[in-house]
Amino acid sequence: MTDLSIAPSKSRFIEANGVKLHYLDYGTAGRRPMLCVHGGSAHAHWFDYVAPGFTPDHHVLAPDLRGHGDSAWADPQTYSFETHAEDINAFLEKLDLKDVVLIGHSMGGMISLVYAAKYPGRVSRLIVVDSTMLMPMNNVTKMREFSSRPAKIYATQDELVARYRLEPAKSQIATTEVIHHVAMHSGRQDNEGGWQHKFDRPVYRNFRQVPGVPLWEKIKIPAMVIAGEHSTRFNPEVLAEIRAKAPQVQSAEVPASDHHITLENPRGFVDVARKFLAPES
Repeated sequence: MTDLSIAPSKSRFIEANGVKLHYLDYGTAGRRPMLCVHGGSAHAHWFDYVAPGFTPDHHVLAPDLRGHGDSAWADPQTYSFETHAEDINAFLEKLDLKDVVLIGHSMGGMISLVYAAKYPGRVSRLIVVDSTMLMPMNNVTKMREFSSRPAKIYATQDELVARYRLEPAKSQIATTEVIHHVAMHSGRQDNEGGWQHKFDRPVYRNFRQVPGVPLWEKIKIPAMVIAGEHSTRFNPEVLAEIRAKAPQVQSAEVPASDHHITLENPRGFVDVARKFLAPES
């Protein structure tokens, strides 16, 4: 499932919406732009295995959201889907990207949906990947509790990488090689020499429920939702509610995957997305 090699990329930074954002540029400049938005606690390298499937036809970019990866941390009050969407808007405006294919996974899918609903015009196609359309309140509470606990400090990078796990814990379909690669980009050394995860834990301090289904009424462009074979986030009831708001929305399922589709079955994800993005689709 991981026959796609890791895509080479250039690491770049840009000031957008008052924050220094890091992003990966996989190439190929001059082709239709594609922006890939990662999920919560993740980073841009989650698209390393799928980018090679898109660069023949697209200029693929993947930002680290504020508070994630190598982007700057921000005031805890400025972490919200709306603020992340404002960052995306400023990012696309600053790079003057138009006719954009916007792909968002998990929390990144909700952020992409918020952006496409609020800022129509620059995005021509939207792909939302295994996102929860309304986070259960007990999950929201757990996230807020998580943000209040101090970050785990590891003695070495090797220890951090060895202890790295995808969440939810029951979903560990990705190969050891893939998880190791993602983990290698997930930590940084602090001033005391210890290692900790790059994402800013207060990202979840003010996490709140954002109903996703009503936003689809504002989506007029071609769009697709993609689910993992073993995931239940886009069940038939949710899909029916989405299509009631946006009848043009297509859906697809990637085999041999759960929630972390771009890591678990990169080839399957690329195949499904490319079929949707084909000119005749």
